[in-house]
Amino acid sequence: MPFGPTHPLVSTAWLNEHLADDRLVLLDCRWRLLDAPYGVDAFESGHIPGARFIDLHEQLSGPPGRYGGRHPLPLPGAFQQTMEALGVDDADYVICYDDDGAGAARCWWLMQYYGHAQVAVLDGGYPAWIEQGRPVSTAPPAPRPARFTPRPDPRMIADYETVRNISGTLPIVDARLPERYRGTVEPIDVKAGHIPGAVNQPYPEMFATGLYFRTPQELEKLWEPVLARSREPIVYCGSGVTACLDILALRLAGADPLLYPGSWSDWIQHEDAPTAAP
Repeated sequence: MPFGPTHPLVSTAWLNEHLADDRLVLLDCRWRLLDAPYGVDAFESGHIPGARFIDLHEQLSGPPGRYGGRHPLPLPGAFQQTMEALGVDDADYVICYDDDGAGAARCWWLMQYYGHAQVAVLDGGYPAWIEQGRPVSTAPPAPRPARFTPRPDPRMIADYETVRNISGTLPIVDARLPERYRGTVEPIDVKAGHIPGAVNQPYPEMFATGLYFRTPQELEKLWEPVLARSREPIVYCGSGVTACLDILALRLAGADPLLYPGSWSDWIQHEDAPTAAP
């Protein structure tokens, strides 16, 4: 595989071979929804050599408000500052990794949304890197100058009004776990249920084992009922994070999905929004 591919995934073997490349930037995206210090603590305990930690709550999200959900998209200026502070240049090839899949997928999607096509996710994630005995470091990354130009692409997203109006026309996919989709369990948001008409495709099903994604052929078969209706489904979750795993899988299957960034946590803030539950 040549340096700088636009495929959504890279292998641990490829990454190990290219660790010393000057135009490679590694972003450690480890996080936990209800444990904000987890990511930076994990990073400081050990990370892939040269990696830079990026905080999903603070840097891969904007400040939450009444609308926009719990993890709204960061504004262009804020994202530019984050990337340049981390040493991510327009010419760089970026690899995102984590230890549960969601943070890396969110970073991968967000970079593409802001016009940076040379980005991929480490297939198998940090667990695979460790299991294979690859090198680990605790050293902080060295500063590097960078110029990052954000170019947001509104064609990649669907807002509340769009989702509200197209319900029944385009497939809407809920990436949350089945119990949250059904509304029988809701540990985070103030209302339970799902967007009427949405189908459930839980994000853990995107993996074959561990954090290794299924093959494109397997994913195309998994997504066949959705893709038979449209190659551009709208995907949501609780706050626009785990939905990015479904989106990455759909890309591998040859589709061109959209993200509803605010997701369920935005939907339920609208008084006219219908909800479905058992």
